[in-house]
Amino acid sequence: MNILDQFRFLTFGWRDAIEIAVVAYGIYRLLLLLHGTRAVQMLIGIVVLVLTYALAWIFKFTMITYLLGVLFTYGAFAALVIFQPELRAALARLGQSRVTRFFKRMDVSEVAEEVADAVERLSRSSIGCIIALEREIALGDYVASGTEMQAKVSADLLATIFTPYSPLHDGAVIIRGDTIIGAGCILPLTQAQMTDRTLGTRHRAALGLSEESDALVVVVSEESATISVAQNGRLLRGLTAPQVRDLLSGRPLRTSAEQPVLQMRA
Repeated sequence: MNILDQFRFLTFGWRDAIEIAVVAYGIYRLLLLLHGTRAVQMLIGIVVLVLTYALAWIFKFTMITYLLGVLFTYGAFAALVIFQPELRAALARLGQSRVTRFFKRMDVSEVAEEVADAVERLSRSSIGCIIALEREIALGDYVASGTEMQAKVSADLLATIFTPYSPLHDGAVIIRGDTIIGAGCILPLTQAQMTDRTLGTRHRAALGLSEESDALVVVVSEESATISVAQNGRLLRGLTAPQVRDLLSGRPLRTSAEQPVLQMRA
């Protein structure tokens, strides 16, 4: 009986179709998660090692097969360390739930108005700031790196916090619902390479947080006074205050050629 005869006995049912679709979608999402990160090069290296092992097994290279076998035995533990940022981001996104949107206490449009007003004032004064708006993924770990607060969002308070030489100006403000829950917070910096030298630490922190959570992060550049928003690893630059308000309110945003998007990952 040849291989073609064996395939004639295979049956294909609706369960097989569902399993294939689920696995294909899982692989697709995994590739999207890895696209544009350093993990792609690492993944290519792993594929090369697997192909080398297969060739060594075919040609009976026992020493190479043994050494690669030992490497693969302990490689799973090494992979957990190497891909730790990607795994953390994947698990965080997996835990997102649209149901929680119905239980938000915030008035989205009111908060968006206050934040947009604050960044407009700061931009006119060329004062840098970074404001993170929490969504489904909690940002409590980052709040612990700064000063915890419980204050209603207002443009006056945000502008005061980021006033130069104030105790909390050098860090990020984190907003949950309609409440400022932290100031002077330290955010993770993106590990992606940034070719634009005009982007500083605030932009790297905004992109880093947007890669690890679903937060919206508003940044005002101290050097250029431009307003940017980071979301899902993408940085939309050169925004106006009304555009920031629309974006934070969930309304569609119209961009122009003067508002480039810096995309660090898909």
